[in-house]
This record gives sequence, structure tokens and C-alpha cells, in this order.
Amino acid sequence: MAPDFGPQPRLKVCGLRQPAQARAVAALGVEAVGVIGVSTSPRYVAAADRPALFAAMAEGAPACLGVLVVADPPDEELETLVNGRGHAVVQLHGQESVERCRSLRQQLGLPLWKAVRVRGPHDLDAALAYAQVVDALLLDAWVPDQLGGTGHRIPIEWLEDFVPPLPWWLAGGLTPERLPEVLQRLRPHGLDVSSGVEDAPGVKNLERVRALVAARDRSVAAGTAGFSPSPGSTSPCPMPPSTP
Repeated sequence: MAPDFGPQPRLKVCGLRQPAQARAVAALGVEAVGVIGVSTSPRYVAAADRPALFAAMAEGAPACLGVLVVADPPDEELETLVNGRGHAVVQLHGQESVERCRSLRQQLGLPLWKAVRVRGPHDLDAALAYAQVVDALLLDAWVPDQLGGTGHRIPIEWLEDFVPPLPWWLAGGLTPERLPEVLQRLRPHGLDVSSGVEDAPGVKNLERVRALVAARDRSVAAGTAGFSPSPGSTSPCPMPPSTP
């Protein structure tokens, strides 16, 4: 069975580019590490270099989840997304339709997370259309011509009544300083952080990552954060089976 991380919201640090940082970030106690496979991103990592990052992550923390972030992958690139390349989850951050997600989930044989860029509350209703074809949602702020890592925030009041029937992650403008307020008002299953712990795109500040983990742990200990199961969900976020 997959490891159980308990009731706290999980932390994902996204956009790493160096194996040494992947190892160090995982060792600090985050539950997931994201590697960007979108060529237009300043945090892009080529397919040939991704396995080394995920291997280093596993050295830092064997239970840490490797997430490969892509956008609108064409069929000819699917062989770089399949199992056996170090990642355990594929996160779709483009304009993938419900039917495309359904097809990719079958072809890849891995858990899929679908990122939805939120322009307004109506986008939350649209996100629910993916509930039957992906394993989790990730909500990020909408910024023209940018898919993520912008530091822009979704207004918290839009999300206070968001209770989807599957696990969901919050991204966009999260920092160690802002985490306590977010966790007082929202109950996401996971928090995805990129620019909020960076010195430069793809260069993480390990002290800020440490502060992020500490802020989450303090909120949990104080009872101001906790996992509130979505209807029909049985765990904070579906995890692939661990290998023997």
C-alpha cells in the first residue's frame, strides 16, 4: 500500500531543475516534488534529464511523490510520460479536454491530476467536469499566456465553499508567511508552491522550503488545518501503489 501521510495537507514544491535540490527539498519533509516538462517554462527540464531529478528526490525521501507537469502533450511525446521514468503522477496543465484526460489516463496507466486556471468562480464549476476522469484537481490563478509559477493568487473567498468529489490542490501565490491564513479558511488536500520558495525560477531557497514545512506543521499542531474528506474520497490524495 502507499504510505499514509496523515491528516495534514500535503506539500508539493514544483519547478525544480537540479538533482541536488530535488534531494534536499524532499529530505526537508515535503510530500511531492514537481518537475516541469513544458518547454516554454523557465523551469523546464528536458525529458532525458528528468529521471535523474526523480532519482535524487527518492534518495532524499523514498516516499516523496514525483510529479511530472506537462501541457497538452501530443501523442508522439507520450512515451516520455509513461511509468518507469521516475515520476508517479502526470499533472496536465494545458487546455486538455475531459475526453483527452480520459484517453491519457488509459494510455499512460498513471494517476492524472488536472490543473485548472481559475479566472472567476464559474471556473470552479467547470473544473468539476473532470471529476470522473482524473485523480485530483489543482487550482491555479489565471494569468494570460502563463501556465503557472506566476505568484498570482486565487481570491480565498471564491474557494471557501469549494468541496469537489475528489482531492484538490491549491496553487498560486503560496508562501510560508501566507500558509497559516490559507489553512485557517480552506481545507485543500494539498498545497503546491513554486515561486514562493525561490531565489530565481527553478532555484529553490532551502530555508524558505524549511519554513514552509514548519508553517504547515504548526498549523496542524494548532488545530487550524486538517483534512476534511471530500464526498466519496477515502484518502487525502490518491497515491500509486508502492513498489516492493
